[in-house]
Amino acid sequence: MSRPLIISDCDEVLLHMVSHFKDWLEESQGVDFNLVGANFGEALRWQKSGDLLEANEVWRMLGGFFDTQMDRQLPIAGAVESINALNEHADVVILTNLVDKRRDMRAEQLAAIGIEAPVYTNQGPKGPALQRIIEERAPSRAFFIDDLPQHHLSVLETTPEVVRLHMCGEPMIAGSIECAHQAGHADARIDRWAEALPWLMERLDGEPT
Repeated sequence: MSRPLIISDCDEVLLHMVSHFKDWLEESQGVDFNLVGANFGEALRWQKSGDLLEANEVWRMLGGFFDTQMDRQLPIAGAVESINALNEHADVVILTNLVDKRRDMRAEQLAAIGIEAPVYTNQGPKGPALQRIIEERAPSRAFFIDDLPQHHLSVLETTPEVVRLHMCGEPMIAGSIECAHQAGHADARIDRWAEALPWLMERLDGEPT
């Protein structure tokens, strides 16, 4: 019989990203970062002029961060221990919104902190990518963990049987992110692994629904 499958995001679920991105921009790129909600398009301003960065410049900064700064990303508290505990009861894969050329970099980054898991890259809504993973692996049950509400809606639309946990482990933005659970798109919203692990374990050990 196949095992359950946990499909987890990486940034702000397993690793801090936005806080390190902010530090890098302000230290070395001449850019101030002030994120309100999840709107990156209005968060980055040139320090000298105060002008907003154009969209292509924001994408260039994000690409530069992931190409050169991934080694500065620290784990979310409890993430490594929790994912490895879950891996004793289920298969774990990572579904991360990075361009495909950074897949191996992400896998190596996670392995360096003690998370050994297959990495799938994606661009855009995650529902279709998650559906393909489930079709490929045919798990007994599937669980999805992500920090962005739009991905929970996407998964709900494509594979509504998947258990969806909305988690944002970055305190800098957690309070500003719209709650997918309140919107009816996730089964729970839990931002700390200390509470998320027992919630997931209880459902892993329960009967399939």
